[in-house]
Amino acid sequence: MCLAIPGRILRRWDEGGALLAEVDFAGELRRVKLNFLPDLEVGDHVIVHAGFALTRVPEEQVAQVMSAMRDAGLLDEFPAVAS
Repeated sequence: MCLAIPGRILRRWDEGGALLAEVDFAGELRRVKLNFLPDLEVGDHVIVHAGFALTRVPEEQVAQVMSAMRDAGLLDEFPAVAS
């Protein structure tokens, strides 16, 4: 089973033709490739698999998912996502 946490793009850049972003996943920062979704911008939320952003997640859905995960005790040590 796989559990996907939405991440928020903090910054993006081009590195030798690869589109990259720094993404915040509930307090954990990761470097992610944006090649499949090159139109993603800073502030967008994404689902990532194997280092690639695969899905843009609407803001209202992010709040629901994070709230449900916090209620289930999966993210209780992280602050609530600001809307």
